[in-house]
Amino acid sequence: MRSAPVGERAFVPAAPPFGAAVAAAKAAGELVVQPRMGFPTRPAMRRGLEAVRDVPVRTVGTVTLDSYTRVGDHDSARRALEGGESLNGYPLVAHGPDANRELTAGLGGRHFAVQVRHGSSLPLDIFHVLLDSGLDATEGGPVSYCLPYSRTPLARSVDAWARCCELLAARSPSAHLESFGGCLLGQLCPPGLLVAMTVLEGMFFEQHGLRDISLSYAQQTDFDQDVAAVAALRRLAGELLTESSWHIVLYTYMGVFPRTEEGALGLLRHSASLAARTGVERLIVKTPAEAHRIPTVEDNVLALREAARAAQQAGAPSGEAPDDGVYEEARTLVEAVLELHPDVGRALTTAFARGYLDVPYCLHADNAQRSRSYIDGDGRLRWFSVGSMPIRAAAPPGSSRLRADDLLAMLSHVQSAFDCAALACA
Repeated sequence: MRSAPVGERAFVPAAPPFGAAVAAAKAAGELVVQPRMGFPTRPAMRRGLEAVRDVPVRTVGTVTLDSYTRVGDHDSARRALEGGESLNGYPLVAHGPDANRELTAGLGGRHFAVQVRHGSSLPLDIFHVLLDSGLDATEGGPVSYCLPYSRTPLARSVDAWARCCELLAARSPSAHLESFGGCLLGQLCPPGLLVAMTVLEGMFFEQHGLRDISLSYAQQTDFDQDVAAVAALRRLAGELLTESSWHIVLYTYMGVFPRTEEGALGLLRHSASLAARTGVERLIVKTPAEAHRIPTVEDNVLALREAARAAQQAGAPSGEAPDDGVYEEARTLVEAVLELHPDVGRALTTAFARGYLDVPYCLHADNAQRSRSYIDGDGRLRWFSVGSMPIRAAAPPGSSRLRADDLLAMLSHVQSAFDCAALACA
């Protein structure tokens, strides 16, 4: 079901350029809010996109793919689709280009852009089909969709993503690719590594021909530390990403979500305030249903409205950012990687092999697994141990190791804080 070879088929867009839609919102002083929704059938997915389009705030649409498609098992996705079985996303490859074009036909005129989100470490089939479907905005990266989400060898993922970037750049001049590097692990990853990884993936994208990209950052455990992280990301990207247009996308907290509705809404509003304070161009939201079930279209619409309202109430971005050492740490990591090889992909592979990059609590075979993080008394993420990374740890005095109950407490730190605030815990 692949397209014709590169250069033999012209790209015919089925949606407005993604980067241009975000740039237009920025010019108007508006935050773009985006859900992470995916439904298996074309009618259900179309209904979801239409609902997002019709929310009276700046939105972009999302088509999130199913687990079979993410791992390249398109036959199983096709059988499930034909048998009416439940899938946890939209099987883009199984549906095929013609059906996918029908999905987006007439959806938003010149204003409503759509991004395909997939989670694959080896996404070449997905890239071929999304381009044949007239879509050219997607996300991921050679590291961020390999560690910790797959068992694919990192070198193989790097090679696959190089081909995908080149295909995307060759087929569409308006192609947009978002690095997921600022969301590594989802939680408990100190910001310096997140900033370094999304910038390195952005440089990888540039090196393979892409000229419109976005850089991610996932909300962590402390508001001021996150403000410093986004400021560091913007500064470092401005210094190193000189060949492309780029913007920053913030993710509402990706770890264990509050179980109370008010706690979940509080965390969502907190992320929207963070987006407003830091001036990020796009916010990907989560819903109050996250802790209990797969969100419905209505859940997503509620979250989009609530996030946009909270961002508007938070006011204009502040020019001041606390100095938390995030920029220096991220810059040190990036420079250590870039010294290894002029090809960013080879540099990344070597960096992980030597432990110069080491994702805490990530069990992938190509990760050194020597780094650990902890939440300090002020709620900030710090390094407990750094292995061979060229940065410093700051383990609390008298601590020689982290226990299992320490990790469990850290995993539930944000959930407990916001649920307790909602329930007025003593």
